[in-house]
Amino acid sequence: MGLFDFAFNMGKKMFGKDDDAPTEIKKHIEEDNPGVEDLNIEMNEDGKVVMTGKASSADAVEKAVLMAGNAEGVTQVDTSGVEAPEQEKEVEFYEIQKGDTLWAISQKFLGNGARYTEIFDANKEVIKNPDLIYPGQTIRIPLD
Repeated sequence: MGLFDFAFNMGKKMFGKDDDAPTEIKKHIEEDNPGVEDLNIEMNEDGKVVMTGKASSADAVEKAVLMAGNAEGVTQVDTSGVEAPEQEKEVEFYEIQKGDTLWAISQKFLGNGARYTEIFDANKEVIKNPDLIYPGQTIRIPLD
């Protein structure tokens, strides 16, 4: 899949300076595991996360990337070490902006605000409440 960029100072606070960041990120992903086995996480001082493992689908990798990347302090997620099938669906990634709602994002990308549940369902590991999204958070938009 490759390398994904994220905003360093945005995202969910998952770990502090004294915590083992890779362990906390791995624990976070495994809580709602989207389908990645033998997951291993490494992270360097610049906030780059290197993920390895075996994914059941391309969706599983994308969700794991977003779960890791939407953590405060993460700048990039490298998935070149993850074995996964190719993505067969058209998916776009979107960084939430101030004032966005899932309804408005759905209207923009899917042509109908009422389809926001499709975006929520595609990001249920990342978004726990459709009314609580925040600027800088990156989500998947299923376009099929």
